[in-house]
Amino acid sequence: MAARGLGRDEVSDRVLLEGMTFEGTHGVHPEEQVTPQPFEVDVELALNLQPAGLSDDLALTADYARVFEACRQVVESTRFSLIEALAEAIAEELLAGFPMVDSVTVRIRKPKVDLGGPFRSAGIEIRRRRRTL
Repeated sequence: MAARGLGRDEVSDRVLLEGMTFEGTHGVHPEEQVTPQPFEVDVELALNLQPAGLSDDLALTADYARVFEACRQVVESTRFSLIEALAEAIAEELLAGFPMVDSVTVRIRKPKVDLGGPFRSAGIEIRRRRRTL
C-alpha cells in the first residue's frame, strides 16, 4: 500500500536517523585501515508510515534501534577503501533487513580525513531503490 495514494516509487514518508557517529577503519591510506576514525552517517528510509501511524504498531515501521544497529554493524565490522563502498553496504543491509522500505538514502561524512587544510568534512550521498521483479 502506498502512502496517501502515491505510487510505490513516489512514497513521500520517511524515517530519518541523522548524525549517527561510529568508529571505523575505512580509507585508502594504510593508517586509515589501522587506526579507527569517526564516520558520521545519516539515513533516510522511504516507506509508507500510515499503517504504523494509524495502528501505533512498531512492527509496521522501521524500528530506529534496529536501523541504528544495522548501520553500526556495517561501519564497525567491515573495512573499505572508499566511503562510497561503505554507503553501498549500508544501503544493501537496510534494504535487505527492512522489507517495507522502498528506498534508502545514505549520507556518510568523514570529518577527520587529512586533506592538507581546514574543512568540516568530506562526504558522499547515495540513494538506492528496492529492486522490483
